[in-house]
Amino acid sequence: MDGKRTSFPLYLHITLLSVALVVATGLVLRWFGDAIPGLWEFALLSAVVAVIALLASRRLSASLTRLASEAEAVRHFDFTDHPVIRSRVSEIDQLGGAFDLMRDAVRRFLRINQRLATETDLEALQPWLLDKLVDIAVARGGMLYLVDDHSDALRATAVDTSGGMAEAVHDLPMLVQEALPHVMAQARSSMLPASGRMEVSELQAIGLDPALALFSTLALPLRDRREQLLGMMLLFKDGEIDDASIRFITALVASAATTLETQELLRSEKALMEATIRMVAGAIDAQSPYTGGHCERVPELTFMLARAACAAQDGPYSEFDLDSEQWESLHIAAWLHDCGKVTTPEYVVDKATKLETLNDRIHEIRTRFEVLKRDADVDFWRGVAEGGDEPALRQSRDTLQAVLDEEFAFVATCNVGSEFLSPDKQTRLSEIGARRWLRTLDDRLGLSRDELERKPYQVEVLPVEETLLADKPEHRIARPDAEKMPSDNRWGFRMDVPELLYNRGELHNLSISRGTLTPEERYKINEHMVQTIVMLNELPFPRHLRAVPEIAGGHHEKMDGTGYPKRLGRDELSPLARMVAIADIFEALTAADRPYKPGKKLSEALSIMARMHQDQHLDHELFELFLRSGVYREYAGRFMPVEQIDEISIEDYL
Repeated sequence: MDGKRTSFPLYLHITLLSVALVVATGLVLRWFGDAIPGLWEFALLSAVVAVIALLASRRLSASLTRLASEAEAVRHFDFTDHPVIRSRVSEIDQLGGAFDLMRDAVRRFLRINQRLATETDLEALQPWLLDKLVDIAVARGGMLYLVDDHSDALRATAVDTSGGMAEAVHDLPMLVQEALPHVMAQARSSMLPASGRMEVSELQAIGLDPALALFSTLALPLRDRREQLLGMMLLFKDGEIDDASIRFITALVASAATTLETQELLRSEKALMEATIRMVAGAIDAQSPYTGGHCERVPELTFMLARAACAAQDGPYSEFDLDSEQWESLHIAAWLHDCGKVTTPEYVVDKATKLETLNDRIHEIRTRFEVLKRDADVDFWRGVAEGGDEPALRQSRDTLQAVLDEEFAFVATCNVGSEFLSPDKQTRLSEIGARRWLRTLDDRLGLSRDELERKPYQVEVLPVEETLLADKPEHRIARPDAEKMPSDNRWGFRMDVPELLYNRGELHNLSISRGTLTPEERYKINEHMVQTIVMLNELPFPRHLRAVPEIAGGHHEKMDGTGYPKRLGRDELSPLARMVAIADIFEALTAADRPYKPGKKLSEALSIMARMHQDQHLDHELFELFLRSGVYREYAGRFMPVEQIDEISIEDYL
């Protein structure tokens, strides 16, 4: 058996019951011998009774059938409005009215819960929720209090005076438990609402008119899953608030408390993320005085350019717009666009001379020149002691020392790296470096284990001669396998990776033709983009923030596809990534807090960017927007010293 019971319509039950009553009446009459109608008359009477019963029962059951249909619709979450089911049978009529109220209550409950579940604007949600609860309770008004972040007190966040309470509400002070010794204390200690009338002193303590003591008050605590107090809702009503309304409102308040808790958790997590982002950016700026403030100013300039794009009325960005989630992505990406710099050694970022590592090794070179000059003095006096020609010996010594002074001055000038080092100068460096000096001490003493492993062991008989400038094996630091980049790497990086991690050879560094960085060090600095993308891709961003790595990681790409780290072209970069690129370059050119260079004037910076634009390194549409919208001028007014802001004509740069 399947457990189902065979059922019949109500009208059929009533019809059969009526016929059965007629038959039973005839049998009783025959039993007592009374006169009864004939067979045909009896049959006719039964038929008439059956028809009347059928018609009456069908009309009666029609209302019940409609009720069953309505219940089935509710079961399928169909809460569309239908006419109230009416019946001359009072019980059915009451049932129809009660069902309509139930459907309306469930519909309102679900709609309110849907808004609670989907609303992301907590500020907009609070007055809306209070308005709905005031309406459900048919109250004169109400107040919503939430626990203040910095104290245990409650702060009024929403007030509803739609029922004529406007004059009764004054400036609402912070609410502490002692302000409501009866209502508040009960609500704090119980999951149940507290109702009754508030005392005049209680009303005055929370900034309400004492006249509200005439109204019934419903105090509803809002608690989180751990039953910690989140807030309090007060409703004021003429007359008593019925139990049914209290139960309904309590259920809604419980849902509201869950929503408020969730929103508060989201807000706290966003605040934590924001603080973490700013902490990382601040740490990067603090790591080196050469980039101080960069990670703070680039976001500001990026936002200015993005706002200009959104406000454009014509041109390629006339249809451009950003929603709140895209603004959030841009905000995070702009602040973290250089987060990979935390992995770049400070002495590489700050390398001001060619021989600088943790210290400037020009001092070691100077000491060797000093040794050669002392050797010249020693040779002079030894020759004099042996009876040589003193004037000739003195002339020879003075000439050699003058040559050494000039050669050291040349080496020192090469070390600064402020001028282009031509091939003939590089040849002269090699010639100077070939001079020999005498070392009398073991050069393996006091070395670290890593350096000893790089330095091949060989038996030496001290003293030994060495070249004045050298590229030794211990200067070559191998690149670990973990830092090698296969061409098919999963990130899509396309960078020429030097064989060595570092090459600290003296001639190798001094022979750098431009600047102070070796190819290995240049790669190490550029590698911050690799680390930025890797680090950001490892973060579990929610779906709407998954564009952050792309936006942050593209500001060193060029529109012609020759940039790094992925050699992406213009069409492969999002507009937001291209905006960060322009902001990054303009900030770097105009920054006045870099100790190694003064900030460029506005005209100089725009001239450089115009050349980059002509070489297809910058996005032409955004560069034009940057100029025509006045973003450069707005940024200059906020972040550039007055002496750097000179007169320009934007047509000169387009």
